[in-house]
Amino acid sequence: MSDDPDILYCANHPQVATRLRCNRCDKPICVKCAVKTPIGYRCRECVRGQQKVFETAIWVDYPLLFGVVALLAGLGALGAEFIGFFTIFLAPAAGGLIAEAARFVTRKRRSRLLFRLAIVAAVVGCLPFLAIHLIALDLMGIIWQAVYLFLMTSTLYYRLSGINIR
Repeated sequence: MSDDPDILYCANHPQVATRLRCNRCDKPICVKCAVKTPIGYRCRECVRGQQKVFETAIWVDYPLLFGVVALLAGLGALGAEFIGFFTIFLAPAAGGLIAEAARFVTRKRRSRLLFRLAIVAAVVGCLPFLAIHLIALDLMGIIWQAVYLFLMTSTLYYRLSGINIR
């Protein structure tokens, strides 16, 4: 142990000297315990506590979200059967509407996995229509279903993941 008053010892590793403190709880931490955040170093306990604040989804949100998104994406794929070229313009709008429906169903609760599950559900909802065209070898149907799937899911992803396009 040193006589220097500025040297502290890590709360988790009492044998490791440090001058670093958590910027939230002021606990002394060593470099092994420190987690770098945009506003400085924090201890693992404070980081875990902060992450839990952002996870607000409950178990019922997952199956409910999956069902609603798959159904709406399937309805959109059915519509893409009839509109052909205009799919380019309407698929992003469908993605936005599906994103708003997903937010409504989950009551704007958040989770890391919710928006990813919405993408999977959207793909599952569109697969039957894409499969029908693949089996029938209908090239134009495959193209428009693929265009719808790509544009709708990319819009859905960006709307739900919190990425802002400016």
